[in-house]
Amino acid sequence: MIEITIPGKPIAKARPRFFRKGNFVGAYKTSEQETEEGRFLMMAMRQLQGTNGPIESGVPIRLSCEFIMPIPKSTSKKKSKQMINGEIKHTKKPDLDNLIKFTKDCLNEVAWHDDSQVVEYGVMKKIYGYEPMTRILIEVAND
Repeated sequence: MIEITIPGKPIAKARPRFFRKGNFVGAYKTSEQETEEGRFLMMAMRQLQGTNGPIESGVPIRLSCEFIMPIPKSTSKKKSKQMINGEIKHTKKPDLDNLIKFTKDCLNEVAWHDDSQVVEYGVMKKIYGYEPMTRILIEVAND
């Protein structure tokens, strides 16, 4: 079992951006996207030190993620308490599936050889919290 905690606001997978030059169409990344991925990767790799590298190819993996989203600063104390207690759910962007995609893409070849090894999802949720972060739990799927 491997646990990874990435402090800071959870990051979602950005949509690809395209450009056209005559008949040529290409895709590009913004430097902001590269910075976010790099920060996420560095923190994850630091926490993975001491493990035996990426989980072997062919080993089935169960992935659980908890995305703790920041409470907006303008929120009243009453509403903040409701958000923390789960009475108010995080229904704003980013979408949960884009948060999961970003996490899986970043951990590909770092925590496991290929994300096709992820055969099962455990708890996947986005909630409000005082300290935004991404919590990841990676387990071998033994059924």
